[in-house]
Amino acid sequence: MAITIDAFETCLVDLPTIRPHVLSVATMRQQTMVLVTVRCSDGTTGVGEATTIGGLSYGEESPEGMKLALDTYFAPLVLGADPTRPAELMDRLNRAIAGNRFSKCAVETALLDAMGQRVGLPMSELLGGRRRESLPVAWTLASGDTAKDIDEAERMLAERRHNIFKLKIGKRSVADDVAHVAAIKRALGDRASVRVDVNRAWDEASATRGVAMLEAAGCDLVEQPVDAHLRGAMARLSQRFTIPIMADESLTGPASAFDFAAGAAADVFAVKIAQSGGPKAACAVAAIAEAAGVALYGGTMLEGPVGTAASAHAFSTFAHLSFQTELFGPLLLTEEILEEPLAYADFGLKVPDGPGLGVRLDADKVAFFRRDAVRKTHYAGA
Repeated sequence: MAITIDAFETCLVDLPTIRPHVLSVATMRQQTMVLVTVRCSDGTTGVGEATTIGGLSYGEESPEGMKLALDTYFAPLVLGADPTRPAELMDRLNRAIAGNRFSKCAVETALLDAMGQRVGLPMSELLGGRRRESLPVAWTLASGDTAKDIDEAERMLAERRHNIFKLKIGKRSVADDVAHVAAIKRALGDRASVRVDVNRAWDEASATRGVAMLEAAGCDLVEQPVDAHLRGAMARLSQRFTIPIMADESLTGPASAFDFAAGAAADVFAVKIAQSGGPKAACAVAAIAEAAGVALYGGTMLEGPVGTAASAHAFSTFAHLSFQTELFGPLLLTEEILEEPLAYADFGLKVPDGPGLGVRLDADKVAFFRRDAVRKTHYAGA
């Protein structure tokens, strides 16, 4: 008997963050994720996650908009479909629905999770096979307060949780931002890598001045210093400076990756499964980078544990991850929604090794923290 998808469910889950997370485009005090569940007629269930940063401040998809699109346009195409052919179903969705990369990522993740459980293999093996069991993970220092950021970094080093730190800059003047970065680099010295993410905040002239100052301060990497569409500016910055320039928001899937690689417009690609349009597209972005000699970094949309697990599976298949990963999203949240938390230790994240994603949602916690929950009592862990 043919296997079909019998149920397609979505919900919004709001989780507070451990501290305000300050970016040039927004200040986050909670993270909202869209959880997608597909239930198949053979009893397998797959989950996926669609998450963005700061509502609509980061990009054109918001959690609320993603849920509406998934319920209205994706569900009729997914229900009754064959879940044993995820690629075929994703082709169908791509033909019928333009854009909506983050939503498509959540659906593909859920399909691959269900497929992995069906055949008894981790998602990484469905994506070509993992090359590593653990991924080095950077931590973002985003309080904006130099002393607080130094204290936070020292604590992470002492706990052996992180020795790679990325600073969110771009809200203040170039000189003030660089002074902040330089002070942290001086405090940490050679014990840690210090990078910055400008989140598109500078024009080319400011970027030229700022990157030169960051290079002199000992910074290791500059992420997306100018607006995403300014490929020419990115190319000029990459060619002018020794410090690597990384494309992030500029990358919206394999086509943009090819364009940036062909134009020598970045030294490093920040690969994100959601921004790419799904785990398989993220692997295609990585393949283009590898062919063009562009270094790789495993990026994050500050996903919760489901999206982070999916990212870890994809990144574990990359031949090279010269600039490591940034899969710290679950550590920024005050609450855990998995039955077994993801394992962070010795400056890295262990890639789950169970079938599919290798994680299971805690149904009670999801029920409590979902936006439409009727909370008559407080959850014991809240």
